[in-house]
Amino acid sequence: MMEDRLRNQPRILLINDMAGYGKVALSVMIPVFSHMKYETFNLPTVLISNTLDYGNFDILDTTEYMQNTLRVWNELQFSFDAICTGFFVSERQTSLVYEYCKEQRKKGTLVFIDPIMGDDGKRYNGVTNESVTYMKKLCSVADVIIPNITEACFLSGHVIKTSCTKFEMKDIADQLHEFGAKAVVITSANIDGKMFTVVKNSLHSEMTLIPYEEIPVRFPGTGDVFMAIVVGHYLRSGKLSESVQTAMHQLEKIIRSNINNTDKYKGIPIEQFLEDIQL
Repeated sequence: MMEDRLRNQPRILLINDMAGYGKVALSVMIPVFSHMKYETFNLPTVLISNTLDYGNFDILDTTEYMQNTLRVWNELQFSFDAICTGFFVSERQTSLVYEYCKEQRKKGTLVFIDPIMGDDGKRYNGVTNESVTYMKKLCSVADVIIPNITEACFLSGHVIKTSCTKFEMKDIADQLHEFGAKAVVITSANIDGKMFTVVKNSLHSEMTLIPYEEIPVRFPGTGDVFMAIVVGHYLRSGKLSESVQTAMHQLEKIIRSNINNTDKYKGIPIEQFLEDIQL
């Protein structure tokens, strides 16, 4: 019985950065997926001394390690039920992961991509037009992409505005579908002055708008927690809108519980709030 349960446990590969100090990327996603009873594996894109919010940090590029690891995994014929990707430090890394995801999808692996490139209307340092082109290529092999509105505009070529109409939002989502992404979830979308998370399951499906109220606080890593909860629920239910709504509700509760934290730069101590993530 134990062997059957282990054999049927979904295997998830997380490709993202790993911070030594701070709860972002792999350091928050691994506890969330483990809490949700998934067998979790990881491939770090960079090792970072601490979250970037502190303003002083050191980064170790792991591109060579990634290339060698993927080669070994292919030789050993390792496979995964799902792959989640996040931050890449170079176009070379993005290209490596694109080729790997493309081959894994042929075996039935689901691919979830958070195209980390910017926020609040601006690109992160080091993100170029070429970075956007490579990320667009990676998104073409995605089952679900989860950009924020800034990243969605980068990918779709739309001008970034403070607020947009429902028609403009649908056009942005459709553009993301047209270059290959099956399903689209767009976060932090200001539509006619109100905040929504946008869900669109396919090019020809209706757009679902899930409203929310912004909480006046910023923690690094909340997007990673959101992605982990969405993917965790979606892999069990197959219902994207419901999974997104569940993740929004659970993440809001966690953020409100931490709103008075003194050091917000290190992110949310997720291990203390796993009970708020319902299975």
